Amino acid sequence: MPDAEETPQETIQDTPAETPEPESAPAPARPARRRSRQLATGALLALLAFTVTVQLNQDEADSYQNLRSVELVELLKTLDATNGRLTEQIDDLTATRDDLRSSTDASETAQNEAQRRLDDLAILAGTVGATGPGVRLTLTDPTGTVGASVLLDTVQELRDAGAEAIVINGHARIVAQTWFADDVQSGGVLVSGQRVEAPYVIEAIGDPATMAPAIDFRGGVADRVESRGGTLSVERLDSITITALADVVTPEYARGDS
Repeated sequence: MPDAEETPQETIQDTPAETPEPESAPAPARPARRRSRQLATGALLALLAFTVTVQLNQDEADSYQNLRSVELVELLKTLDATNGRLTEQIDDLTATRDDLRSSTDASETAQNEAQRRLDDLAILAGTVGATGPGVRLTLTDPTGTVGASVLLDTVQELRDAGAEAIVINGHARIVAQTWFADDVQSGGVLVSGQRVEAPYVIEAIGDPATMAPAIDFRGGVADRVESRGGTLSVERLDSITITALADVVTPEYARGDS
């Protein structure tokens, strides 16, 4: 069979599609545009903060405005009660402070008074020195007949006249337990075991205007000394210092009440 005539086929040639040219990339944003956005954002945030603050303040005000009169009265009562309690606490604390101050002042006053009495007793007991106005008596004894009895009478007269501290010859301190005795061997006088010799100088602290007349009056100590051949002179002094101390004697029988 004869070959069929070949039908010529049209050759279709694909035309390549045109490739579009690529678009150029957008240019980067300018710095000025970026700053504008930042400023706009900041303004919005500030406006938002302001709005929130105003709203909170308004809510707080509304919280009281919306209360009924009864509720406001109750709130005021609560505040008054709280204020009353605080006032009572202040009064209590003030009273406590005043009591503490009074107690401290009373304790200090009592302590000062106790110390003053202790100082007075120490002077009377002869355990401390003393200074003050007083008199100085000088007794001479050329015949050796002015003895322990005359010195004891002189000390007694000074005590009766208010003498607070007495010393003989600067070293024999006179206290309640002091005793006098004639020293037969030496002719002097023993004062609580301490030997003193004429002239006897007696210094006494007290009121000179009271003690001097107690010694000089007629028929008194001065006359007794003269009757035994001695002399007695009295000096009034503005200041006398006694440094001699008496020996501390422990009581054998007496005990303090507890």
